[in-house]
Amino acid sequence: MPGMSVAIAAQRIPPRVLLLWSVAVAALTILLKTLAWWLTDSVGLLSDAMESLVNLASAAFALLMVAIAQRPADAEHPYGHHKAEYFSAGFEGLAIMVAAAGILWAAILRLLEPQPLQQVGIGLGLSVLSSAINGALAWTMLQSARQHRSMALEADARHLITDVWTSAGVVVGVALAAATDLLWLDPVVAIGVALNILREGVHLVWRSSQGLMDKALEPEVLAEVDRTLAQFRHRAIRFDHVSSRRSGSRRFVDLHMHMPAHWTLGRAAAVRASVEQALMSAVPGLRCTIQLLPMDVEAHFDDEEDLI
Repeated sequence: MPGMSVAIAAQRIPPRVLLLWSVAVAALTILLKTLAWWLTDSVGLLSDAMESLVNLASAAFALLMVAIAQRPADAEHPYGHHKAEYFSAGFEGLAIMVAAAGILWAAILRLLEPQPLQQVGIGLGLSVLSSAINGALAWTMLQSARQHRSMALEADARHLITDVWTSAGVVVGVALAAATDLLWLDPVVAIGVALNILREGVHLVWRSSQGLMDKALEPEVLAEVDRTLAQFRHRAIRFDHVSSRRSGSRRFVDLHMHMPAHWTLGRAAAVRASVEQALMSAVPGLRCTIQLLPMDVEAHFDDEEDLI
């Protein structure tokens, strides 16, 4: 099917290439939307152009963070640099909130002193064109973000989607203001835009903070881990103390595997290797650490002395 083949092709595009595209598209949409505002003198279209400025800054910062995240582990960062992507999402969220404050200020001033709109048709046409470009890029980036599990790419894509919806609301509001001569509609639309992107900014900052605090794996991924472990469970083998965390595109699982005390180290290690391989095959990007214990030995991590 053509749609499926396009989606597969999108997934194969590296995040870094898509972020370069995002920088270029942001520059183009800034030009188009700024021209639309200059032609119409609409504060609604001005708010749309200001959000595109945030798109440009965010895409450039995301590109830098993705480059850092792809660096190999070293002596100072033995677990890699994958969390750098969370800084990108947090920065983008803060930038969005700053843009929202600027839009609100401009909109309130225009609401107090309404101004007539000029050349609305051409201005709205430029806005629609820039939104179509942003929408196509956002869809492509989301496909790739799912494949590469890139927080930075997903954040940038979702910001672009917000920008598309913002532009749609601006086009409708400005068109109504021009058609009805209700000039207050233009700043009201801008205020709505500001509140919408403020909500998106708060959401991005929250997700970034959760990633930096080693949030557990997604429920569906944990369910896949449990299904994989179930294939090895029987009266001679059991698993406990399963814990997980996310770090950028990496996923980590730690657990204990109990075996009969009379098994040889070679036999126990062979079974552990099979379990590790099965888990990493079932969950892409997973890194698992399995501690071997005799069946009659328990590890206690909830004792008060362990929590000090």
